[in-house]
Amino acid sequence: MADRVCVAKIGAAHGLRGEVRLQVFTEDPGAILKFSELTSEDGTKKFRVASLRPAKGHFVAKLDGVNDRNASETLTNIELYVSRDKLPRVEEDGAFYHADLIGLRVEDKAGKNYGVVIAVRNYGASDLIEVGEPASKSGTLIPFIDQFVPEVDLDAGRVIIEPVPGLFDEPKAKSK
Repeated sequence: MADRVCVAKIGAAHGLRGEVRLQVFTEDPGAILKFSELTSEDGTKKFRVASLRPAKGHFVAKLDGVNDRNASETLTNIELYVSRDKLPRVEEDGAFYHADLIGLRVEDKAGKNYGVVIAVRNYGASDLIEVGEPASKSGTLIPFIDQFVPEVDLDAGRVIIEPVPGLFDEPKAKSK
C-alpha cells in the first residue's frame, strides 16, 4: 500500500494574484482544505490550500505563500500528495484508493500477464488504468469500468481485465 496518496494536481495559473487551476481527486473536493500539508511527489515542496472555489471543469485555488502570477506559473503540473494516515480509512468491501492499484499485476481471467498498473489517469470522461512494465513511464490505457476491469483483488495483488481484441496483440508483419 502506498504511504502517500495523490489528492490533486496543479494546473495553469489563474489570474494575477497567484491563484491556480486545481484538479482535485478527492471524493469531496472541499476535503483538500482540511489537509494541513500537501507535498510534491518528491516531497521537496510543501503546500497548503488556503481557499478553493469551483470553476468550469476545475477548481481555482489559492495556495499559501503564492501571491502573484509568476509564482503560480512555476507550479504547473505539480501533483499534490498527502500522507495516507491523514485520509479516512477505507471500510467498505471492495473500496480502495487509486494509489492501492499501482504495482498490482494485470491479468486476464485465464491468468495471462499483461504487466502491472503503472498509473491511474482521468482525462475527463472516466478513470483509466495504465498498464505496462514496472519501470515504464507509459503504457496501455484501459477504461476502469466493469466491462473491461471486472475485478480488483488487493489481497492477491492483481487486477483482472477483459482486454479488447488487438489492444495488447503484437502487430502482424506486412506480407510482401
